[in-house]
Amino acid sequence: MKNSVMLTITSLLLILFLTFHLAGDIVYGYEPGGLANLIMLVLISVVWLYGTLVLFERRSGYIIMLLLSLFSLVVPYIHMSGKGVGVASRLANTGGHLFFVWTLLAIGVLGLFSAILSARGLWSLPWRRSRWSNDQQPAH
Repeated sequence: MKNSVMLTITSLLLILFLTFHLAGDIVYGYEPGGLANLIMLVLISVVWLYGTLVLFERRSGYIIMLLLSLFSLVVPYIHMSGKGVGVASRLANTGGHLFFVWTLLAIGVLGLFSAILSARGLWSLPWRRSRWSNDQQPAH
């Protein structure tokens, strides 16, 4: 499978799982369910979708996906360190925590894989574009 197709699929899955995860954060009381979270989620998701779908195989698209993939790795790290998802957490005596923890693991795997694919995509691009096409040469 082509690198850019895999990156598109992993980025779209990552956006989906991050929205599921933020919904879980709100339900379990880790995040307030206010307008600020909605605006933040919408803005980040739209930029990520734009980078994934509109800027497909362009340097700016790869950069957007790389940065947001690396940012997504913070989510499982924060939850798994400290009181996050441990025995003393709010999830201990609630239902649905399997899906919540599974999304954390999926975000970690997809975030790292997406970051690797983004870096490979950036690396495979030509470093510099020529100012003139092959037919046009600069005037001497």
